[in-house]
Amino acid sequence: MRVISGAARGRRLKELPGLDTRPTTDKVKESVFNIIQFDIEGRKVLDLFGGTGQMGIEALSRGAKHATFVDLAPAAAAIIRQNLAVTGFADSARVVQSDWRAFLSSCRERFDLIFLDPPYKETFLENALETIAAIDILSEHGIIVCESPLDKELPDLAAPYEKGRSYKYGKIKVTLYHRTV
Repeated sequence: MRVISGAARGRRLKELPGLDTRPTTDKVKESVFNIIQFDIEGRKVLDLFGGTGQMGIEALSRGAKHATFVDLAPAAAAIIRQNLAVTGFADSARVVQSDWRAFLSSCRERFDLIFLDPPYKETFLENALETIAAIDILSEHGIIVCESPLDKELPDLAAPYEKGRSYKYGKIKVTLYHRTV
């Protein structure tokens, strides 16, 4: 696993041992960033199910202003901190070791770009999407990037949130949501 482009291009990122974390493949990550490439520069990013931090770190490498990483697992929070140090982005980031619900319930800031890639076997993705829309933490014209299994149908959200296009990569589906105003 590596940073694909930008200031930290080519830097190798550490991964968590075992099967509890399923990092996004480089192919899917590169495709996602090709899709959103013009919506990264100067943006505030939330990587809600941080894992290794690779999605938020890739955004920082490509010019995002700040990234907040949230993960409940102490080992994941430690790996994210290590990966931020290796890439030189520790000063542009915040790592929060917390349950996603607890983080969102106390969140008082808005984000321009939100990455959601939770464990597939749970309903975290649907619940996180609905919670984000309910508390309205996505900025005007912001984007939510969701990674899910190919067969998972994601919900429509109430206005001003709009479900956008889905992209298929083998057994993985990436779905974008936009905040229209």
